[in-house]
Amino acid sequence: MFTSPEQFSAATKANFDAQLSMFSAFTSKAIESIEKIVELNLTVAKTTFGETKDVANQLISAKDPQEFFSLTSAHVQPNADKALAYARHLASITSGVQADFTKAAEAHVADTNRKVVAFVEEISKNAPGSENAVALLKSAIGNANASYDQINKSAKQVVETLETNLNTAVSQISQATTKAAPRAAKKA
Repeated sequence: MFTSPEQFSAATKANFDAQLSMFSAFTSKAIESIEKIVELNLTVAKTTFGETKDVANQLISAKDPQEFFSLTSAHVQPNADKALAYARHLASITSGVQADFTKAAEAHVADTNRKVVAFVEEISKNAPGSENAVALLKSAIGNANASYDQINKSAKQVVETLETNLNTAVSQISQATTKAAPRAAKKA
């Protein structure tokens, strides 16, 4: 079916190069996202350590239980806001990585499909009587593409649902802490 071993070898090498390129792109994006998450966590840890030290000093210097509880309740809302900001930032990083992976995968699949179809066309020119085999191969490629598109759409829906659920949870937590802070201050 192949006109020469060189043709098959070139197609194999091109496929290997494409796979290596995609793997490299995914690895770079994964490392980039890990760096962002580590940077976020280090920033949060440094900030939290300093703030915890300051709050502890304030609590230790409280003159009576009422002042102690008042100081404690004063830190409820800011801490909740910081936790929500952290969750949003982390969700933003993961969402960005998912979008980058999806874009890279879509580009790779499109490029690979284009190359496979061109290769099949070239083979069909050089192999008379192979029209049925070529049609079957093109049909299989079309079915694989349709399956990939459906999987991709499903994955995007899952990510959108997760983002919506996270935003809803963040909103509910924010509302609950906003309502709880004044109540805690009144009790103190």
